[in-house]
Amino acid sequence: MRQTWRWFGPNDTVSISEMLQARVEDVVSALHHVPTGEIWTTTEINKRQAAIAADSSGLTWLVVESLPVSEDIKRRSGNFQQHIENYKISLTNLAEAGIEVVCYNFMPVLDWTRTELRRRMPHGGTAMAFDLVDFAAFDLFVLERDEAHADFDQSLIADAQERFAQMSEPGKAALLDNLLKGLPGATESWNLADIRAHLAAYEGIDAEGLYENLIAFLREVVPHAEALGLRLCCHPDDPPFPLLGLPRVMSTFGDYARLVADLDSPANGITFCTGSLGVLPDFDPVRFIEKLGSKIHFVHLRNTARDSAERSGRSSFHEAAHLEGDTDMAATVRALMAEQVRRRAAGRADWQLPMRPDHGQDLLSDLEVQGMPGYPLIGRMRGLAELRGLMAAFAH
Repeated sequence: MRQTWRWFGPNDTVSISEMLQARVEDVVSALHHVPTGEIWTTTEINKRQAAIAADSSGLTWLVVESLPVSEDIKRRSGNFQQHIENYKISLTNLAEAGIEVVCYNFMPVLDWTRTELRRRMPHGGTAMAFDLVDFAAFDLFVLERDEAHADFDQSLIADAQERFAQMSEPGKAALLDNLLKGLPGATESWNLADIRAHLAAYEGIDAEGLYENLIAFLREVVPHAEALGLRLCCHPDDPPFPLLGLPRVMSTFGDYARLVADLDSPANGITFCTGSLGVLPDFDPVRFIEKLGSKIHFVHLRNTARDSAERSGRSSFHEAAHLEGDTDMAATVRALMAEQVRRRAAGRADWQLPMRPDHGQDLLSDLEVQGMPGYPLIGRMRGLAELRGLMAAFAH
């Protein structure tokens, strides 16, 4: 697999030169400073490519993560049609710059959701975590969402009420801040009123309605992407269960099987993220790859460990080291390498899968840097080294 690394641009606490020392082969990046719904211009794309090339001895911008889909598009309201046209222009500009893989997601309102960004681990480092009781306390007693009581069972509500009673005011503020960090690199800053307004905008849109909006969006952009030689790949919901009363449509094997069947195109594919999908107890990465591997265009290898049994259809979890969580990473890597062999035998030009070691625990000097949550230097370098070892062993 092609070993890539996510880079948030010139303000990232990890530099291109450090990525080179980690022996990263290519870069995954995005133009986070461009407002969602606006066009990624050739000028801005070239500027990012130049920033990567200036100090990289050959690294290239291989994968876009992400070209964001606006809330208007997800709801098919407001300026959604103009945003779709802008999306297509951005795809054209990316293709002209030589980029072929574009990752996106279709999660309403928030991207990844965590209640803790730096939970102290037994080894002394820190990891991101999602605590279901903390989240329920936020939903019920901080956000005070009207329908929240219907989303949790009585036992969980009682635990959340007790947890909330123990929270200090700074603790409540920190919880809100952590939950709003779900768009890494973004410039948006929301408060409780903003969240309530965004949630209200989704009233009347259930999971089936959101899925229909996704397919309607893809029917407009996928033919354009296919003509350009681009491969679009949808990232799974993170975590893969409903939050704040919002629908989720990309959480399971079944969701992806439906997506690629409903719109069969080489430009309509999957971002295979073992960390997001792996939060569900029934996730089988090998089966996923064997059944849907031909549609995987981009791979996120990370691991999560469930901290509790399912409650109200959800569970607590934390970001584990890459070889230590609930997902069998060795079996996953072996299956992905077998998929590459199949692709190469079939003569596919895209036989080599771009992979990145997604997320990582803060270790050693990461603890002093306090960089982008989930994207430390040492923690990700450890993960990449472990994954590289698996790939070398299976190749041998």
